[in-house]
Amino acid sequence: MLRKASSPNVGNGNPWLARLVTLLVWGLAAASVAYWALRLWAPAGVTSAVPVAQAALSQADATAVARVLGATPQVVAVAGTPTGNRYVLTGVVADRRQGGAALIAVNGQPPKPFRVGAEIEPGVVLTSVGPRRAVLAPDMRSDPVATLELPPLFRQ
Repeated sequence: MLRKASSPNVGNGNPWLARLVTLLVWGLAAASVAYWALRLWAPAGVTSAVPVAQAALSQADATAVARVLGATPQVVAVAGTPTGNRYVLTGVVADRRQGGAALIAVNGQPPKPFRVGAEIEPGVVLTSVGPRRAVLAPDMRSDPVATLELPPLFRQ
């Protein structure tokens, strides 16, 4: 008696899964056709976007923002320097390579960002920044004229 060799069962998977995937693909195709048909046959000049009124943005005062966030700027100057309260440090971005930037207000003006090596005003250069401090000098190789520091984070 000879038996027929049986072939592997092909197509014995779940028929509902195949039907569901087919329905999903046809639904996406129909939605795509409907979308593009509506876009192509829409009346000319009609836009679907609703105009939005834009309010004028005002410039934020950096000192006020710093105060709201809890910072109280202060100046610590090296003894015998004429800096007084001319420079106020309001923020510092420092890195390990002695690079970075500082947010410094000069003569009561709004604070401006200065990179290390930048001239703050004639004869005053930001020579280095550190955690919560900035050092000012006449040039990059001179002794410091002033060290500006931010107040401590936590009051005791």
